[in-house]
Amino acid sequence: MSARRPIAVVVEDEADILEVMRFNLEREGFRAVPVKDGDEALRRIRRDNPDIVLLDLMLPGIDGLEVCRRLRADEVTRDIPIVMVTAKGEESDVVLGLGLGADDYIVKPFSPRELVARVKAVLRRGPIREGKTGPERIAREGLLIDVARHELKVDGQPVTLTATEMRLLHFLAGHPGRVFTRDHLLSRVIGEHAVVVDRNIDVHVGSIRRKLGDYRDLIETVRGVGYRFKDVEA
Repeated sequence: MSARRPIAVVVEDEADILEVMRFNLEREGFRAVPVKDGDEALRRIRRDNPDIVLLDLMLPGIDGLEVCRRLRADEVTRDIPIVMVTAKGEESDVVLGLGLGADDYIVKPFSPRELVARVKAVLRRGPIREGKTGPERIAREGLLIDVARHELKVDGQPVTLTATEMRLLHFLAGHPGRVFTRDHLLSRVIGEHAVVVDRNIDVHVGSIRRKLGDYRDLIETVRGVGYRFKDVEA
């Protein structure tokens, strides 16, 4: 019996780009379902229950942002990973998309190799479920993060973090490779009762990086969007 092929719904209104995406995904073992507009996308996603959705933002009818919003609001589809594919690299589009619940974004033009790699990376991570922050103990390179004991060790040496810094580092490290906007981190990590000032998250990240020393680059800045913890190489 052959193994089940993962299903990818590919929502793209430009025929040439759609064919490139379909061909490369199917060559890598996916069953690609091509869709050309937002209304059809919602119908096919609800019907086919795909493993992942690749979603253009500029679509006829319902645009990609609204498709993402509706998928995340629907109990049946809210956990399906979404990768936004956009010709707009402006931070406003990316921030809005990630804020609506997209798992990653790819800016056109893209290489087919990058497309497939990013799709596979998102599938490895799985969905972010409400309340999920990652395992209590996370070991990565020379770091050991133990949130239950509020301990960080860098190359075996204890390093002091504030409560907010510990929550932020643990959350990012618990979702390697995933991009989080500043607003998302404020709401999920710092909480609604925090004193919010401009670039609040940036200040905390800067402090954490100084304390990580040689491992500071594990926290990556996504320009104009937010932050991610460096992905684990497959």
